[in-house]
Amino acid sequence: MTIAQSVVSSFLVKLPFTWSANWAWGVPLIVLTVVIHVLGLGFIKNRAFSASQKNGRRRYRMTASVILIAGVTLSAIGLHALEAAIWAVAYVRLGALADLRAAMLYSLNAVTSYGHTNLELAQHWYLMGALEALNGWLLFGLTTAFLFSVIDKVWMPENR
Repeated sequence: MTIAQSVVSSFLVKLPFTWSANWAWGVPLIVLTVVIHVLGLGFIKNRAFSASQKNGRRRYRMTASVILIAGVTLSAIGLHALEAAIWAVAYVRLGALADLRAAMLYSLNAVTSYGHTNLELAQHWYLMGALEALNGWLLFGLTTAFLFSVIDKVWMPENR
């Protein structure tokens, strides 16, 4: 056995549940929520662009664009809430948090990197919180790019 294998082996023996279980749960949750997010944003985009095509009167175009962008934003918020709820359910199922209400609050804090509550995961699940924060960065990055593209497409296109 090499020195590297010995170090890894002793590390895994001391922390068999902590790291491997966190990664085993965290990475699939990240992939799942990113896929849901991309599919959800695609659906929202299709609805928004088809709605923007129906705004015929020039006089109401700006108001319609504002309402459309507000609806798109609310829909994106709903996606983020759904994805935080998926993490929250996982925390409860894993025993990392006691109930769904606390888990949802923790999840929203983690995904937004807000982190101002006194809630903590069970110690051996701490890495899951960090992975959810990483997930939040990815999801909010996708949402930012998406909102920019929607605003660019529907906001007063006749001025171009």
